[in-house]
Amino acid sequence: MARNALLLVSRLLFAALFVPSGFQALSNIAGTINYFTGLGLPLPTLAAWGTGLFELISGLLILIGFQTRVVALLLAAFCIAASFIGHYGQGGDDATLAFLHQQMLMKDIAIAGGFVALAMAGAGAWSVDGRGFGIGAEVT
Repeated sequence: MARNALLLVSRLLFAALFVPSGFQALSNIAGTINYFTGLGLPLPTLAAWGTGLFELISGLLILIGFQTRVVALLLAAFCIAASFIGHYGQGGDDATLAFLHQQMLMKDIAIAGGFVALAMAGAGAWSVDGRGFGIGAEVT
C-alpha cells in the first residue's frame, strides 16, 4: 500500500510540472514560438505546438498512469534534450543568469532521473496500468 501511495504521489508531482507547462505553452502559443525562435530552433512554430502538446498529453498520461513506463522514458529523453537546448551555455557574460541556467540544466537532468526511476517502478496499482491495460502494464 505504501508503495502504491508513493508512486501515486510521484505521478502527481510530475504531472504538476508538465500539465501546467504544456497548457501555458499552448495558451500563449505566440510567446512560446518567440521563445523557440530566440533559441534559434528551426521550425519554431512546429516546435512550440509539438512541445506544448507533448508536455500536456504526456503529463496527463503520467497523472492517470497509462503507458507509464513508455511515457516516463519519453519524458526522460525530453528533459535531457530540453535542458541542453534551453539551458546549456546560456547566460553569456551575466554570471547570475549563467548560474541560473546551469541550475535549471541540472534540475532537468535530475527530473530525467526521476522519470527513469518511474519507468523502472511502473505506475503502481492505483493507475490505469495497474488495472492491466496497455503496454507496460503492471505485473502483479
